[in-house]
Amino acid sequence: MVKSSVVDNESGKSVPSDIRTSTGSWLSKGEDDIVARIEKRVAQVTMIPVENQEGLQVLHYHDGEKYEPHYDYFHDPVNARPENGGQRVVTVLMYLTTVEEGGETVLPHADTKVSGEGWSECAKRGLAVKAVRGDALMFYSLKPDGSNDESSLHGSCPTVKGDKWSATKWIHVGPVGGH
Repeated sequence: MVKSSVVDNESGKSVPSDIRTSTGSWLSKGEDDIVARIEKRVAQVTMIPVENQEGLQVLHYHDGEKYEPHYDYFHDPVNARPENGGQRVVTVLMYLTTVEEGGETVLPHADTKVSGEGWSECAKRGLAVKAVRGDALMFYSLKPDGSNDESSLHGSCPTVKGDKWSATKWIHVGPVGGH
């Protein structure tokens, strides 16, 4: 596991940033039978072929680690090129552990906001999903016309009690090579 990075909006390269404090690792497409089964299931759920998926990114958040709200679609011209699969259209976020407190995925631009007990202050900034082992969250980064969907802004709230493990699959509009 290495410190997580973000995509630089100018160069399209991965760079370290304080907005993302988790650690992570990439598993290559089809790396083993388990990864291949996950990819097949994601393709079935999204109705988009495995060829359009990036590798599987596994993330680990210790107490207090987070990922500030961000978009999964690319802002740079490099990563969104057709030869790189084009723009990211769907994100499938799989929860590998149940977090006792905090660690929710929050969508601050959603029309609905959570309230009440059992939610972190971060989660109350929008629609939130608790990290529960075996659950998955799927959302679109693009609108049906192919334009960026601003409501897809999302983040991982800081974990308060318990570590968070998740796995992410990003699906593009076209086939993706490499990892």
